[in-house]
Amino acid sequence: MVENPWTPAHQAVESSDYAELTRLLDEGADVNEVCCGMTLLEHAIDLEGDSALQSGTPIDSRLTVILLAYGAAPRPHPPGRMSAVDLADYYGHDIAYRLIDRLTSAAASRPRSGLWPWKRSRKD
Repeated sequence: MVENPWTPAHQAVESSDYAELTRLLDEGADVNEVCCGMTLLEHAIDLEGDSALQSGTPIDSRLTVILLAYGAAPRPHPPGRMSAVDLADYYGHDIAYRLIDRLTSAAASRPRSGLWPWKRSRKD
């Protein structure tokens, strides 16, 4: 049997369990915890973006909004990995990108790559 590598908060993100994530954060879970090399915010943006890309549906930003509301701080670009801002840009996750931009100067200080312009122009 394979052991689950996720912390309870990361499992809530992975399962898109908004109520459980909120409960864990209310009970003191670290909103900036790192598990398997990803912060909760990076995990949420990656999950939301990849899910939308695979399903062809609009990006559901609820996990990102919950984490930012609880004070998640986007980390600077980690060596060899994509930051929360990079992931938002990569997936065309405009809501996450704009929210991070409004809360920090991380997004404003770098140009967007436009890797997925079709996602931003698609009518939802």
